[in-house]
Amino acid sequence: MKIRIKGNTLRFRLTKSEVILLAKSGYIEEKTAFESNTLKYIVTSTDASTMSIDFINGNITLLVPQNLLQQWAHDNTVSLNQNMQTINKGSLDILLEKDFKCIDASPAEDQSDYFENPAKSC
Repeated sequence: MKIRIKGNTLRFRLTKSEVILLAKSGYIEEKTAFESNTLKYIVTSTDASTMSIDFINGNITLLVPQNLLQQWAHDNTVSLNQNMQTINKGSLDILLEKDFKCIDASPAEDQSDYFENPAKSC
C-alpha cells in the first residue's frame, strides 16, 4: 500500500493482493519507521455510510463502508473518493485506488502485483 499526500488530498493505492486481503479481512496496514516514531497508515471497513479519515497517535486511518469496499474489490471500478469536511471548516479529499502498472515499465519497482493499466500508452 502506498499513500500520497499533497495539501488536503490523501491517496491510498493498493495492489491486487492488498485489495483481496482488505475485502476478506476488512483491514490492512502499512508502517514507515522514523528515528523516534512510526507512522502507520490503515484502511479498515466500517458500517458507516461514507468514507472518512482521521489522524490519531501517529496513525492515519481510512474508514471505508463495507458495502462499497466489497463492490470496489470485485468490479472494474478504479477508485473510491470522498470529500470530507474538517474541524477547521476546510475540506479533505480522500481517494482509495487500485494501483496500476506503469506504462513506461519502470524497472526500479516490482509491479507484478499491480493491476493492468487500461491505458496501454501515454
